[in-house]
Amino acid sequence: MTLHHDILPDPHLTDRRVTAVLRRAIGLGLVGDEQPVAGFLDIDGIRTSVAALHTAFSSVPDTLHTFAVKACSLVPVLRLLCELGLGCEVASPGELRLALDAGCRPERIVLDSPAKTRAEIAEALALGVALNADNLDELSRIDALRPMDSASVIGLRVNPQVGSGSIGAMSTATATSKFGVALRDAGGRRRVVRAFTERPWLTRLHAHVGSQGCPLELIAEGVAEAYRLAEEINEAVGRQQVTSLDIGGGLPVNFADDATRPTYEDYTRALGAAQPDLLGGRYALVTEFGRSLLAKNGFIAARVEYAKEAGGRRIAVTHAGAQTATRTVLMPGAWPLRIEAFDAQGDPKQGADVPQDIAGPCCFAGDVVADGRSLPPLVEGDFVVLRDTGAYYFSTPWAYNSLPRPGVHGYTADGAGQVRFAPVRDAQTLDEIAAESGAGHADRLTSLIATAPR
Repeated sequence: MTLHHDILPDPHLTDRRVTAVLRRAIGLGLVGDEQPVAGFLDIDGIRTSVAALHTAFSSVPDTLHTFAVKACSLVPVLRLLCELGLGCEVASPGELRLALDAGCRPERIVLDSPAKTRAEIAEALALGVALNADNLDELSRIDALRPMDSASVIGLRVNPQVGSGSIGAMSTATATSKFGVALRDAGGRRRVVRAFTERPWLTRLHAHVGSQGCPLELIAEGVAEAYRLAEEINEAVGRQQVTSLDIGGGLPVNFADDATRPTYEDYTRALGAAQPDLLGGRYALVTEFGRSLLAKNGFIAARVEYAKEAGGRRIAVTHAGAQTATRTVLMPGAWPLRIEAFDAQGDPKQGADVPQDIAGPCCFAGDVVADGRSLPPLVEGDFVVLRDTGAYYFSTPWAYNSLPRPGVHGYTADGAGQVRFAPVRDAQTLDEIAAESGAGHADRLTSLIATAPR
């Protein structure tokens, strides 16, 4: 049975939209000589993606959709998503701070992390933030820290151990995953049931199978296992103690073309096939989507600084490399990106395609975002666009070579090609790099030596 139903935008309209945005950005100096790399977010596209998510789960009356902050840890983006009806899923004190600064209400924030400190747990409980304990020892910490009047919804993450997708690093329900309580280990299920019977305030189960590389059927089976466990717990305690299921996020993204597949409707169909009662309203639901909401709604534009040849291979050296496309450079087979070529004015590059490497600025040989890609010959002053990079790519940069973090800009574009921009994150300055690298303590080590006893 095929569950996928592609949403196919008109590629000509999509291409024209990107061209109009790039041309305008070059004209305004948002990307060019002074700013050789920048990120761009399609605000209209984000609104469409969020609407599709709400529609797909509209049959479940009590659903909290949270956005996985790690997918785009930029406060203006989080503010937009909260205004569109989403909460925030956070996995660190930094992400919690960003969610609060974005205006997300504590009761619409969920804290997930396999390594929460006592201080982090206490802060979440004091704020009324929901949290999912990762293991039974963490539940013991919550026992000691939880105020009697805490408003926090508390859950326990379980590992259904249903297996791995095609990218092991993105699969969180393997037999040896670091996340959650392993249900299929000897005594694991029994210990989870006992933990709930001993804690009447423990009312949520959390399960997340993975994301990129995981088929919908695998993801849905992990969620269905959590549903069956909730039924078992409630039967054991004699009442409906588990009232909600946090089913994680994890919808994979199609990076091959403009089509959105799978869709959120595909996902809800898969959930219904795996467990028919899951969407019936017996349990409130929490979701934690990230990449699938933003990936296709963003792109990176980078200037070509040099074009050269080596060993008969043409190489375009650009300013988009491992510092911003880290996963693609380090795991090219798992995270390939579409690359498009534009001239210095931002118009699609013309000419017969030739194989060429698209390299980045980092000082190691593997800093290549595309190997032997067929594109019109790129020359100095041209631009490359890395498509489908709205999630993770420009929001979680790598500080390799102390390269500055690029600026990020949101945009809207109407049918007449009129483009408007708003700043999301300013490009990092050299002063900020120096400060981050300890410039304020520049003489402390030499002073330490100078004052040491002789």
